[in-house]
Amino acid sequence: MGKGPFSFRRPSIRRRRPKSTAVPQSPKPIPTAGAVASSTSPPPPSTGNLIGGGGGGGGVVAAGKGKKKAAGARLWMRFDAMGVSELVEYDKSTIIKRASIPARDLRILGPVFSHSSTILAREKAMVVNLEFIKAIVTAEEVLILDPLQQEVLQFVDQLRLQLPHKSAYKTQGAGAADVNDSETHVSTGGRWLPVPEAMEGLQCELPFEFQVLEIALEVVCSFLDKSVAELETDAYPVLDELARNVSTKNLEHVRSLKSNLTRLLARVQKVRDEIEHLLDDNEDMSNLYLTRKWIQNQQLEALSGGAASNSITTISPRLPRLSSNRSASLVSSHNLDDDDVEDLEMLLEAYFMQLDGTRNKILSVREYIDDTEDYVNIQLDNQRNELIQLQLTLTIASFAIAVETLIAGWFGMNIPFTWNNKEGIFEIFVGGITVGCVLIFLLILGYARWKKLIGS
Repeated sequence: MGKGPFSFRRPSIRRRRPKSTAVPQSPKPIPTAGAVASSTSPPPPSTGNLIGGGGGGGGVVAAGKGKKKAAGARLWMRFDAMGVSELVEYDKSTIIKRASIPARDLRILGPVFSHSSTILAREKAMVVNLEFIKAIVTAEEVLILDPLQQEVLQFVDQLRLQLPHKSAYKTQGAGAADVNDSETHVSTGGRWLPVPEAMEGLQCELPFEFQVLEIALEVVCSFLDKSVAELETDAYPVLDELARNVSTKNLEHVRSLKSNLTRLLARVQKVRDEIEHLLDDNEDMSNLYLTRKWIQNQQLEALSGGAASNSITTISPRLPRLSSNRSASLVSSHNLDDDDVEDLEMLLEAYFMQLDGTRNKILSVREYIDDTEDYVNIQLDNQRNELIQLQLTLTIASFAIAVETLIAGWFGMNIPFTWNNKEGIFEIFVGGITVGCVLIFLLILGYARWKKLIGS
């Protein structure tokens, strides 16, 4: 800038930085081989704050020291295919990453949809919300929300009892190293099986996700059936008492009973409609086959790995074994397997029939309530008709008496006439008008009965 009268010169003052007083770090020691191995090993997957747990058959998973509870974390119970369980605390992000589900699916498991019934199929998981059972099922494990509730404990106990027995086929080929390397292998819950043998196991036993779904439907249907049985036990005596004695107390009992029946019918109807919706759509049922999709992905990875090795090396010993008639039919018939939903269809139809029977029981109770209400209304109508008849009879009698009173009022006036001086005329006159009023009453009453206005 120029040195004019209006020019300002900024002083060039430099601030000195304070000298660093940090303590120099000592050189790091050279890690040993064991330390290098431990440092390069991948960290264990974060499973949340482990609280405790147990497995089927008495096996217990030890609870580690968990970190501080994260914000928004909820209590879950994790079951694997062998029935081993543990209590964990997961937040939403952990559940989304672990199960590969969208965030909106967690709203279905929230308190807003507490009594709704939904079974959703995702790419790697199945979201189940049946009454009090809220779970996320994958091909290898199931995550149960709020497992310490009284109703959910029955579901947890059934999983512990049935999963180890139903998953016995997964222990085939325990020595994975003993199996011939020329055969394609897939992993089923920690055990590696050949593809044909794994498919045979899946054909003779339901996949893991369907085992969990079957137990959930069994627990829910048993709970609803038990509720309907209790409702029937309470309903029939109350309705019989109302039929015998129509009182305010009995009517209040029936009103409370009918409201409970309506709520229970709605809950059964929701579960039934969800199963019916799945039965009507083969694509939705096909998407629920999580284990089959997982095995197909493993087969595709094995094929892609075999093709890559074949492009680099010479003839691979695995390819002829894979191209056998049995294995080739499994690999090339994915489309046919995707359309095969017979196992799930039979499973859903069985519980659909059970829910339909439970619904019919509720409808029979409601019909009995409706019949009782009709009977009570008929009784009330009969009493109302009797009151109307009594009122009509009293009206006719009042009319006849009014005629006699009118005649007596006429002759009670202070008007002179010749009958006043006759002896004994009073008794004759009163008796005559009384007989005339009785005749009028009988005539009108007979006319009313002739018109069927008054019953006999």
